[in-house]
Amino acid sequence: MTEPLREPTAPETGSWRELFGRGNAGTVFVLAGGVLVYAMNSFLTAALLPGMIDDLGGRQYFAWVVTVFLVAAVLASMLVARLLGTFGAARAYLVAYSVFAFGALTTAISPNMETLLATRVLQGLGCGLLVGLGFAVIKSALPERLWTRATGVTSGMWGVGVLIGPVFGGLFAQFGMWRIAYLSFFVFAVALGLLAIRALPSGRVVHGSTSPLPVWSLAIVVLATVAFSSASIVPTGVLTAAGMGAGALLLVLFVVVERRSVNAVLPRIAYLRGNPLKWIYLTLAILSSGAMIDIYLPYFALELAGLSPLISGLFGGAIAIGWSVSQVYSAGLDAPRSQRIATVLGAVLMAVGLLAYTLTQRDGEWWIALLWLLPLIVIGAGIGLAFPHLSAAALRSTDDPEEGAKAAAGVSTVELVANAIASALVGVLVAVGGPVAASSATVMGGGITLLGLVGVATAVLAIRPRARA
Repeated sequence: MTEPLREPTAPETGSWRELFGRGNAGTVFVLAGGVLVYAMNSFLTAALLPGMIDDLGGRQYFAWVVTVFLVAAVLASMLVARLLGTFGAARAYLVAYSVFAFGALTTAISPNMETLLATRVLQGLGCGLLVGLGFAVIKSALPERLWTRATGVTSGMWGVGVLIGPVFGGLFAQFGMWRIAYLSFFVFAVALGLLAIRALPSGRVVHGSTSPLPVWSLAIVVLATVAFSSASIVPTGVLTAAGMGAGALLLVLFVVVERRSVNAVLPRIAYLRGNPLKWIYLTLAILSSGAMIDIYLPYFALELAGLSPLISGLFGGAIAIGWSVSQVYSAGLDAPRSQRIATVLGAVLMAVGLLAYTLTQRDGEWWIALLWLLPLIVIGAGIGLAFPHLSAAALRSTDDPEEGAKAAAGVSTVELVANAIASALVGVLVAVGGPVAASSATVMGGGITLLGLVGVATAVLAIRPRARA
């Protein structure tokens, strides 16, 4: 039954000291560490991949190293609620870290590229679970007064990963130590898995889902991810359009199946008229998509401004800097009105930053790249302002335990699907822009700017008074 729409009341206020205090610090490190593993893994692998191919061969599999990881991560993220319902928080985290650790270890000892692709599937499964758990366990492991700060720290790990992932990747790549890099991931994951057993008591009750698997929903969204990802790695033209079109149709089919299904991936309230959860999810997806332009930032810094590979690589961290700094500030906002303002302002700032970045794309001297820094930081600041409040709003969207677990896990599912689709989209936009770097950068920026403007509208809809089911 759905209650009438009502204005949210201010939750009891927590503090950063309480969040990182003795009783909660271990939990926060486990949750945030899982998201950091995913974020660092993505950028570290991008830096290491050329060296891996030199050693193992299989250059034809270059794009699939990323694609199989993304597809596996999306699939795993949709199993989080069920994993929690079966094992509880501590053992669920142990499973997730163990799967990733085994994937990292087998990657480190892979004898050829075919084997490495299989190990990337394991890494993707582990990372998808870790990101999903990072948001889902907040609801049951921490008091509600700490949810906004906890989601701020957890989602802020994306920015940290973007910032330090390329640095560590570059260092390991410089010395041809890609196997050592994955062994380091193995050790890190094992340590966090052991910490999870200590920080999350096995007796903690977690309201997860024990209903039958939503097989059709899972299959459709995985196929959609494959379609979008394939569109970015085939020759530009009919095949690209077919891949994007098929992906879009499959997403529509996913919504149709979800609305009619008894066992769905997302909570049923996401499809109720008058409930803003659907807009919360869409805004989160668009914010995540805006950050995906950082995939090509080093390339354009190299081609348009003539910067060195090392300096060009650092441009990928500009968005992360804005994201991380603004998120620390925004997560400390406790008044509901301030949170609503931050949500809409964040979407506006991201759109404005994307537009400014697009308008400054031209060939020039090294100083032209300096004009990009402020827009890129503004993009990140916008994402950081809005993200923690949208994530916390999803957690508070329902009082039903099982639906709440789905709503929390849905944050990571939406984010991972958006990342997969947006990474394909920016690749397609760059290809459509043609061989001239300035044109490619402008088309990419313009396309994502339009998406950012849609995000402003969904952010306004997301802050409406919500009905709690």
